[in-house]
Amino acid sequence: MSDLLSVGASGLRAYGRALSNVGDNIANAQTPGYARRTTRLEELAGNGEMTLYHAAGNANGVRVTGINRITDQWLVDGSRAASADAGQTAARLPWLTAAEAGLSQGGNGVGAALTSLFNSADQLSADPTNTTLRSSFLAAADGTAAAFQRTAGSLDSAIAGVGAAAGATVTQLNTDLVALQKVNDGLLRARDGTTNQAGLLDERDRLLDSIGSAVPISVTYDNRQAATVSLGGAAGPVMLSGPGGASTFSVAIAVDGRLTFSLSTAGGPVLPASGQLAGLSDAANHLADQRLGLDALASQVSTSLNAAHTAGFDANGNPGSPLFTLGATGAASLAVVALAPDQVAAADATSANGNLLALAGLRGNSGVEAGWAALVAAQSQSVSTARAEDAAASSRRDGAFAARSEMSGVDLDQEAADLLRFQQAYAGSARVIQTARETLESILNIF
Repeated sequence: MSDLLSVGASGLRAYGRALSNVGDNIANAQTPGYARRTTRLEELAGNGEMTLYHAAGNANGVRVTGINRITDQWLVDGSRAASADAGQTAARLPWLTAAEAGLSQGGNGVGAALTSLFNSADQLSADPTNTTLRSSFLAAADGTAAAFQRTAGSLDSAIAGVGAAAGATVTQLNTDLVALQKVNDGLLRARDGTTNQAGLLDERDRLLDSIGSAVPISVTYDNRQAATVSLGGAAGPVMLSGPGGASTFSVAIAVDGRLTFSLSTAGGPVLPASGQLAGLSDAANHLADQRLGLDALASQVSTSLNAAHTAGFDANGNPGSPLFTLGATGAASLAVVALAPDQVAAADATSANGNLLALAGLRGNSGVEAGWAALVAAQSQSVSTARAEDAAASSRRDGAFAARSEMSGVDLDQEAADLLRFQQAYAGSARVIQTARETLESILNIF
């Protein structure tokens, strides 16, 4: 009779634990990084009997031998690689888009200002003595300088934003590495097959996913499932070793905004091949190049228009003065020289509008307008390419995580079936105990 009670009690314990595990799965169905768990059950075999001897061992029944965490390491590794590629494109695209917006200035940018300047010169050439048209030409020149300054300011803001984003990403990466080290320490003490260990493994994988979106990683595990993380491939510098400490990332920002990343265990700069840091580095390099292109164009505007204007004569017969000044900060320092309307050098040695007519020659294929058009076209092409790459990388990442979720995610239909099954088993175990009690009472009532 005691054996029957033991069978029922073992069932209550085992199926109660299984029901609790199903409840955890249902409660965490939408929790990021949660891997479905199943209860590992094992039959308890009773000891046999021998002549003149009755074994006092365990009765027949069931027990929980551990918690299975449903994962597929191949799918996990594939999703992290896809996440690194998507992290790179996603980190780069917003800043390239910001550069495109900065160059366009809502249609009031450098291109429109240059066109206005040359158009005002054409209008003045038709009536070179008109004071109002002379004032309009000088106002257009001032508008051109202001457009360069605004555009330079927009690019500088984007460059500063990339630097700030890189600093925040590095800080989060270091935080994740420290947190992963603590999880590794917890795994060294956790008992195999326990809910505590499964929870630590979920957190370990969540942190590895976060780290893997920032930089490409290679991960190995020891016999306690603690992670050793290397940058790039397995031969790369170690970012975190299972029983050891976490390395530290840092970022240096150059004057032009270019980024240099370092890892304390690498002994020098590192250049991640993918991930958010790689995307931010790409964006910083692109913005720096665009800023250099803008500075070069501002220098061309200053040099060519100054040369053209000083080649002519103003309304008083004096040689023309420079139109622009350019300081050490390039396009941000382009400024118009304060001139009176009669100081506009419209004439040349032969006619009252000859110098303005010659000014139109600066609008050719090698002129400043063509240079600006080439800069904008290159930027548009870069953004278009970045969008296509981001869409493709995001699609690959979503597909990889969907396959991983299909394996590790919680299926509520399956959980409902398990819930019904374990409830019935729990009720059956309770019925075994009730039957044993009723039988025992019947035997006692005989006496």
